[in-house]
Amino acid sequence: MGKTGRDWTQIYAIYGMDDWHTPIFLLIHAIVFSASSLVFLLYFNWICYSFESIFPSVLSGSVARFAAGFTGSVTALSAVCLFYAAGNMFYSSVALRWDMAQRMVNAVHDWSTVKTVLDVGCGRGILLNAVAMQLKKEGSSGRVVGLDRKNTTLSTLRTAGMEGVQEYVTCREGDARRLPFPDNYFDVVVSAGFVHKVGKEFGQKSAAASAERMRVMGEVVRVLKEGGIGVVWDLVHVPEYVLRLQELKMEEIRVSERVTAFMVSSHIVSFRKPSQHVVGPNEVRLDWRFNNIC
Repeated sequence: MGKTGRDWTQIYAIYGMDDWHTPIFLLIHAIVFSASSLVFLLYFNWICYSFESIFPSVLSGSVARFAAGFTGSVTALSAVCLFYAAGNMFYSSVALRWDMAQRMVNAVHDWSTVKTVLDVGCGRGILLNAVAMQLKKEGSSGRVVGLDRKNTTLSTLRTAGMEGVQEYVTCREGDARRLPFPDNYFDVVVSAGFVHKVGKEFGQKSAAASAERMRVMGEVVRVLKEGGIGVVWDLVHVPEYVLRLQELKMEEIRVSERVTAFMVSSHIVSFRKPSQHVVGPNEVRLDWRFNNIC
């Protein structure tokens, strides 16, 4: 399955990070809180005296010592939490994405017959290149298309070149809510850490944002060939996706165990689009497109 057991520094060197600001912000605050807790530890008696001097009628003797000890403990605990959060954000940005990409590739059991793959929200191409490496390993003539609304084509193709799979990869700009591809076009459709971002301008918990995410899932199903496989890794909203897939009569819907990513829960959901059958007199043919929402 492509390259496994890679050194994390190599992965970061190739793909970099889209958002350095959040982990750095958390790390700076963690250092500040650590320094503050150390001050409480080294100058505990002086701090107790200061508490008694500032609030003589409220904090005196053992009460002042309790207040100083409690404040120092909370400060130290906050530092630990901030260090953990910074580390998880840093790990989730690239290393975890790489690991989840390998799991998503494994969710498709037979790549030998796959000719067309779509990666919705490809970003810098971690999942895109993982799929391309699998196609290369199989000796396939297949191709994987990366779609993103941002103008990331050059950086994505550069990472594909660094991975040695540029001949398997093409990139295209487009809106995931209106995929620029015909019905039943791809053998496999994948997406990693993207769908939850769609509709965020309406507020993540709003009905409008949920409707936009469901529209994306409908588009994923629409462009997937009958008998094709879909694999989506995302944060928080995966139960919504499962319900929508059930409504669309997808088969073999599977949800992975919980994985903490960016300090929230995430899951991989995989499914198969059923093969078309002859419509009987009392049956209605499903329309996979999800246009009449809201």
